[in-house]
Amino acid sequence: MSNAADQQRSPAPYLQVVRGDPSNEEVAALVTVLTARARATRAPRAAAASGGRTRSAWSDRAQLVRHPLAPGPGAWRNSLRPR
Repeated sequence: MSNAADQQRSPAPYLQVVRGDPSNEEVAALVTVLTARARATRAPRAAAASGGRTRSAWSDRAQLVRHPLAPGPGAWRNSLRPR
């Protein structure tokens, strides 16, 4: 075989329908679920590869947002405590 014949041949499919006749929407839904699952399992590995570093609480911008105050005994004391 020549190189031209090898280039024209399509690669082997990643998914193969063994039984039934799924619609294009069903195949797309399956691919979406499998992609999301693969990304979810890859995220912890990526975090471990980065050294497991976490963001410091000092750089967390959510701390700048005031939490709602809860009325009741000791509420004035809890109004200044960080959560």
